[in-house]
Amino acid sequence: MSSIAVMASVDIVALRLDLQAQRLQVLLHRREREPHLGQWALPGVIVNGRTPDNSLDAAAARALQEKAQVLPRHLEQVGTEGNAFRDPRGWSLSTYYLALLDPAQVLDGEQQAFFDLDDLSARKVVLPFDHALLIQRACERLAAKSLYSSLPLYLLPARFTVLEALTATQACLGRTVNNTSLRKRLERLKDAGWVGDTGERIQPRLGRPQQVYEHLPHANGPFLFERSLLPEG
Repeated sequence: MSSIAVMASVDIVALRLDLQAQRLQVLLHRREREPHLGQWALPGVIVNGRTPDNSLDAAAARALQEKAQVLPRHLEQVGTEGNAFRDPRGWSLSTYYLALLDPAQVLDGEQQAFFDLDDLSARKVVLPFDHALLIQRACERLAAKSLYSSLPLYLLPARFTVLEALTATQACLGRTVNNTSLRKRLERLKDAGWVGDTGERIQPRLGRPQQVYEHLPHANGPFLFERSLLPEG
């Protein structure tokens, strides 16, 4: 690599919710070339004058198709990290995206796998480059936006219960959420046409029957609330 070259990439922090374990999982791709051959890393692609991408969003779409091999329910650019030390080949930049996946998302092949976010945060799996930092920053974005938006619903099945919505929201925030406050949010979403009442109820193993809702997202991104979900907001 020459002294004037800077390598650029687009990386994807793709998250799936494990409803039973009530934890977030991160999609990783096993690297097929050096550096860090064979290690688990975020799925990403190099962008330069020889790649077909006309924009960062196009590169993100290529990374999702070629490396992650998933179609997200929500995708947004989080930020860019760069320095002379994150890649052993020299100066590099990574523009990274947050992708939210269907909880029923399955993977094809052995080059992709889901890892618990808690294990990655505890460094039980060592990631190359600064991918641990990119995951941390993407999850911070998710937590911040979950206070004021319907973003956690993109991690749920299209049809869900209040308890499942509570699970998704608490997983995004990393803290307990008041059940009544969440129910009020769902009513606000229903009034705005973002959530529908299916008229169905399911009986969990414990507790009262649960009303089944349907997520009806709009094309322009998640619904934005006027106030934070937390009392201090």
